[in-house]
Amino acid sequence: MTTRLFGIRHHGPGSARALAAELVEFQPDVVLIEGPPEADGVVRMAADPGLAPPVALLAYAVDDVSRAAFWPFAVFSPEWQAIRYAVAAGVPVRFCDLPAAHQFALGGRPGGSGDPLARLAAVAGYDDPERWWDDMIEHRRGGEPAFDVIAEAMAALRADEPIEEHDARREAYMRTVLRRTRKDGFERIAVVCGAWHVPALTDPLPPASRDQALLRGLPKRKTACAWVPWTHGRLAASSGYGAGVSSPGWYHHLFATEEDVTARWLTAVAGVLRAEDLPVSTAHVIEAVRLADTLAALRDRVSAGLAEVTEATLSVLCGGDVVQLDLVTRRLVVGERMGAVPDDAPLTPLAADLAATARRLRLKRDVLPRELDLDLRNPGGLERSRLLHRLRVLGIPWGRPATSVRRSTGTFRETWELAWQPEFEVDLVAAGVHGTTVAGAAAARVRAAVADAPALADVTAAVERCLLADLPDALPDALAALDARAAGDADVAHLMSAFPALARATRYGDVRGTDTGALRTVAERVLARICAALPPAAHGIDDDEAARLSGLVDGVHGVTGLLGDAATDRWLAALERLAERPALPPLLAGRLARLLADTDRMGADEVERRLARALTPGTPSAHAGAYVEGFFAGGALLLVHDERLLRLVDRWLAEVAAEQFDEVLPLLRRTFGAFGDPEKRAIGERAAALTGAVPTARVADGIDEKRAELVIPVFARLLGVSA
Repeated sequence: MTTRLFGIRHHGPGSARALAAELVEFQPDVVLIEGPPEADGVVRMAADPGLAPPVALLAYAVDDVSRAAFWPFAVFSPEWQAIRYAVAAGVPVRFCDLPAAHQFALGGRPGGSGDPLARLAAVAGYDDPERWWDDMIEHRRGGEPAFDVIAEAMAALRADEPIEEHDARREAYMRTVLRRTRKDGFERIAVVCGAWHVPALTDPLPPASRDQALLRGLPKRKTACAWVPWTHGRLAASSGYGAGVSSPGWYHHLFATEEDVTARWLTAVAGVLRAEDLPVSTAHVIEAVRLADTLAALRDRVSAGLAEVTEATLSVLCGGDVVQLDLVTRRLVVGERMGAVPDDAPLTPLAADLAATARRLRLKRDVLPRELDLDLRNPGGLERSRLLHRLRVLGIPWGRPATSVRRSTGTFRETWELAWQPEFEVDLVAAGVHGTTVAGAAAARVRAAVADAPALADVTAAVERCLLADLPDALPDALAALDARAAGDADVAHLMSAFPALARATRYGDVRGTDTGALRTVAERVLARICAALPPAAHGIDDDEAARLSGLVDGVHGVTGLLGDAATDRWLAALERLAERPALPPLLAGRLARLLADTDRMGADEVERRLARALTPGTPSAHAGAYVEGFFAGGALLLVHDERLLRLVDRWLAEVAAEQFDEVLPLLRRTFGAFGDPEKRAIGERAAALTGAVPTARVADGIDEKRAELVIPVFARLLGVSA
């Protein structure tokens, strides 16, 4: 009976290449791999060509999917090469790490033993263990690494290193699986594990009773396991996976390329830059290869590594531009490769429904962000929109609303940015507690949300999500919660905050074919409560509250037209009643006068009379400025086209006392600063004409010579010449 221990570096292409050769030579009867034993039932799926790395084993606790972990594999991962060998050779393959069922119950993070190679790198004089491993292992192509030598080095490291309890349990379970495999009669056993664990699995093994004592009584949780797609970006160390590497794209290149590694890599770099219309020639590539090889020789390296090709890329191909280098890092060094799993792979019912729906709607799960424009008048566009909105209800933002370059303001078009992330697989499992289909789970999620009696604005948002996602099963519950919450909310500000979303949602009946009759009824009742409660709400409020109420009035005013003429008339009548009340805050009074003037509910003479009264010399300047701000906020056309109003404002400004002008200036700046440059210019020209002061400066070729003369002394002083 022979047991070979292969201590590997997770995701190391040198380890993967050497392991593949060693397994072919050793011809094992069984292969044991560090990983969750729960995956034994799905590991044979590696024979399916539809399972294309990078992929990951996802394990999760059935009763609490927040307890989940991934075991990723790339084509250059030694574990993946071991799996592929065993499947191709027809020999059993088993995972031998501590079961995820125990690790989830213990509360720790599955896997992980730190980085024992850092100490070896330090002994060799390297401050970066990645570079040491690259020099000693990854770039040596003579059958390395020498697994026996690595095992001896790990034994020396472990001699003075305390073993954590979690690692002790893991290694105890690995030895238990090894003993069991030997008892099953296998003669040639290959064990593939992290190099750190090799000394713990070397014969003679400690007594089985000692390992049983470590494992006895460990808690368990029911656990499920499945294959999911992964990406090179998530495999990178920056994504948080403990055994990740910072350059998976580079490692994939090292594993897949047998000859001319440097030249082929820099040619690929040139391709990335050319795709962005950047000028990179063949001569650039040749010079970059020479520089990388020269740097490797100067540093006594076997071949150019990532550091050398990166420096050559920056100096030659990118011309020193770090922005271009960042592009290369994203596209190649890390890479954007995404794996795939077979269509018939075991999935949760919810994940299966999503996969089937996405195939039917031709939505590809791609990790690269891409823009998707949808025409909701088209059945396919409408169905895609509903699916993306339902997933957002479930907390799975496969698509995020975006701004289209077409700048369409209609309601018949939506723009999304799509980007699928591997973590969404866990979110799908978690959302499965709500239902077995995307539509059913989203509806249940909305019903659960409104059942907790949230704030009125939250209920309104839930109603809008129901309409966007087309969830007719949940809409009655959401509307009932909205009606009850609105009826019991005495704060008119809450009602006014919630109303715009309600009114906008009534449009979806035209765009999405949804019955919004019940929603319109609720919206009309909310508007009636707002109209009745608005006058008392405006009584005795301070300036800050007046500003807040003015903003709410604008919000309601902008959407009442969506409910029809009757709703608009009711709202404007309420504004008229409010505008007649005495002692209104000047900001609110000015705003009401403007809204009523724009809708022809207040005549020009009355508008002028009210503005003149607000700007009477006896009125405090701050009050007058607040009225002007409220009246003219959001538009300057009245000042441009109504000479009487412009003359009133001009006269008032001319009469403001000097000591009060500083108090009024911020209000005026806030108001007039929102106007466009053409509007400001038109107002200035009209104001100049009012006073009879016709500009006398000659303007030629766009230059005002009179104003230009004023800066000549300053320029002369700066230049040190005579004016």
